[in-house]
Amino acid sequence: MATHPAGPSRPARMAGRRPCRGSPPCDDRAPSPWRAASRTLAPLVPRSPLARAGRWAARLSLVLLAALASTGTVTAQTGAAAPSGPDWVTLALGVVGGLTLFLYGVSRLSGALQDAAGEKVRAALGRFTTNRLSAVGTGAVATAILESSSVTTVMVVALVNAGLLTFAQSLGVVMGSNIGTTASSLLFATDLDRYAPLLLAAGVGLHLAARSARVRTAGLVVLGVGLVFFGLNLVGEAVEPLRDYGPFVDLMAGVGRNVLLGVAVGALATVVLQSSSATVGIVIVLASQGVVSLPAGIALMLGAEVGTCADTLLASVGRSRAAVRTGLFHLGFNVATAAVGVALAIQLAALAEALGGGDVGRQIAVAQVVFNVAGVALVLPFTGLVARALEWAVPDRPAPAAG
Repeated sequence: MATHPAGPSRPARMAGRRPCRGSPPCDDRAPSPWRAASRTLAPLVPRSPLARAGRWAARLSLVLLAALASTGTVTAQTGAAAPSGPDWVTLALGVVGGLTLFLYGVSRLSGALQDAAGEKVRAALGRFTTNRLSAVGTGAVATAILESSSVTTVMVVALVNAGLLTFAQSLGVVMGSNIGTTASSLLFATDLDRYAPLLLAAGVGLHLAARSARVRTAGLVVLGVGLVFFGLNLVGEAVEPLRDYGPFVDLMAGVGRNVLLGVAVGALATVVLQSSSATVGIVIVLASQGVVSLPAGIALMLGAEVGTCADTLLASVGRSRAAVRTGLFHLGFNVATAAVGVALAIQLAALAEALGGGDVGRQIAVAQVVFNVAGVALVLPFTGLVARALEWAVPDRPAPAAG
């Protein structure tokens, strides 16, 4: 009987195997709570449709657990008489569960959109910014596509630092990103949340059945949109009891009267959530439930416009002087326009009420559109003067002497 030579041992075969693609290596990737949970509930086996289905079933089970918490099914059993006012345990579980799904959906949506269109948007930022109007339009469209003004402005800072975009060109893109971020607010003000379960099912189905990376990415986009609206719907249902709770109503009335307090709260919330769209979306849902009044919602929206500058400032640290100037312009532009918005808050509320119909959430979305478009129209004619002022305040570093 012929004998076959013994093959290499398993360690030797593993040593000769090509390393995993991507950077960092697979073994050194930062652990993700969702990845860890899915591995616990559905152990990974060789890549196959059945294995992918198992991983998605594990992730969906976590979604269902969050939804279970948000509906108040899990309640504290204290045995004491129910206190007057909302059931704070149920309310907290609902808000936490809804926010978890919402923020995870924002993360998945932003990541999938960047994978699908990030390089094209980056190329467009350098190509279609030859004049101020085209730069504003490019920034608005890029932000609407990427679903994040922070991503757009951070990308602009990187392009300026690399010398692929001039400082003067970047000003229009930064202002346009403020307009583009209003697209998500207008969506949040619709009734799309009632179709969120269908979006979740369609997104998972596309991702599991897809045979190409492009279709799988499209599935993640649809899934992210579904998670965003499903989470917002759960938050809205959880906070509905606050609509008739006197102390909270008085608190929101105080925020509406003290616009600066609302701006501070909105800015802080945006820094914590790392997304002005997330802050404004939550405010719109609360307003649609009658929990937040129009004056308070406008104040919180103005604060979100200021808080979103944190990412740009962090991205410009240690960069070239041109990139630093871009970050400072973003901060100065948003703070200056927010100050005008605070001064004209009553007039802005009246205009939003006239244009937005009877729904307070839609009125806040309209107020954000009016505010950002008016701010860009006010500053755009003076961008050349602003650019020269910032170049004087933050001059380029002198070139090192030769020899």
